[in-house]
Amino acid sequence: MKPRRVAVYDILRYARGASPIEVMLDGYPNYYFLMASPGSSQPKIMLERGINATACVAGPDGSRRPVIAIRSSPWKAGHATNPWHDEFDLDHGHVRYYGDHKPSTDGLPGVTAGNRALLDAWRFHAGTNSDERVLAPPLLLFRSSTVHWGGRSIVKGHVEFCGAALIERLEHVVQRDPVTGRSFPNILLDLAVVDMSESGDTLDLRWVDDRRDASLTAIQANRHAPQAWKRWIREGSAAIPRIRRRVVSSRVKSHEDQLPTKGSADADVLRTLYRFFDGRKHAFEHLASRVTAQLLSRSGATYRDGWLTRVGGDGGMDFVGRLDVGSPGSTTPLVVLGQAKCIAPESSVSPDQVARVVARLRRGWLGVFVTTGTFSKQAQIEVIDDQYPLVLVPGRILVEQVLRLAAADYGADLDALLADVLEGYPAAVTHRRPEEVLLG
Repeated sequence: MKPRRVAVYDILRYARGASPIEVMLDGYPNYYFLMASPGSSQPKIMLERGINATACVAGPDGSRRPVIAIRSSPWKAGHATNPWHDEFDLDHGHVRYYGDHKPSTDGLPGVTAGNRALLDAWRFHAGTNSDERVLAPPLLLFRSSTVHWGGRSIVKGHVEFCGAALIERLEHVVQRDPVTGRSFPNILLDLAVVDMSESGDTLDLRWVDDRRDASLTAIQANRHAPQAWKRWIREGSAAIPRIRRRVVSSRVKSHEDQLPTKGSADADVLRTLYRFFDGRKHAFEHLASRVTAQLLSRSGATYRDGWLTRVGGDGGMDFVGRLDVGSPGSTTPLVVLGQAKCIAPESSVSPDQVARVVARLRRGWLGVFVTTGTFSKQAQIEVIDDQYPLVLVPGRILVEQVLRLAAADYGADLDALLADVLEGYPAAVTHRRPEEVLLG
């Protein structure tokens, strides 16, 4: 039997009293079928409230809450029963969610069952070690959905799955009821929706089954969790930027798209470059600076060579150049900082390595990262999503530019180009501040 799965943005039929054995209901996947644990006597996971916490189970290694199902009803926002507005930004993996304290509720925010469950869960989501985080109940997110049936809009009985999330931040706030003007306390949560791209943006519901199985330890109960969730358990809050769901454009290139076609002449050239510079990685910086000069010059701007930094010098900066942008007589000079990494073509540059270059950039500066390998998906996402002024040059583009250099200046003799790069490397090295390139 195939594992039950639910995809982000799936519309589910949520009908009170529906059978958990029917796969489809009124043309939509049946919520109760998806959320039912086969052979389990556990009660149904309901969505009658905004915050729906399952009962804790006593596992071999202690008590744990399996999941908390969150239901947001946008069509109720601003009403007396729901005076707050939850914010869902699934493309960037962020949800801002208010607790269930209401203007009519007496006492502090923890007196309601929903807020009490979230405050209890926060202890584990904010855990400082993996033993605490492994007990953290995932938050399954749903939104009430409007569907069209028989020429009319139906606003009840359907929910949209919005992913699994962890609590990134929790704070106590004071809200104001728009109807009565009365102020009341509540909690506000910033949720990080976890990335599930490795499974096609779908959640394996065996994870929910396992977390409800009292015979399994907390570690065993997470065996079907998304890889992003497992990484968060291992690394904690530092991993959140890496495991957050993000929908990016087609500008993110696959590993294969960043390399020459396997078995091609260009692939042989890339392998030659790697082998030639593998023992001379600082000399590779000279080739990278020349490739950068050619690449940026083709944009119509004027590139001026600068220098190479000393071995073991400035982290995140291997060469410096200058780009003059504008029309003749009216140009603006930009500092160009370059980083070069000679790595095996099958290897990838990590987000941390990219971040080192970005950290050196000042306002108005441009970065260039040249490698014989590729850039990881997450590294590309961070450059695109945060709009960093950084040009990424993977192995395929490197080969294209090297062959152009060889054809233009060395009669297509690659060996002659490499010999010239090696010979010219010592004279290109100096120790100067990057902004001095603007004086030349």
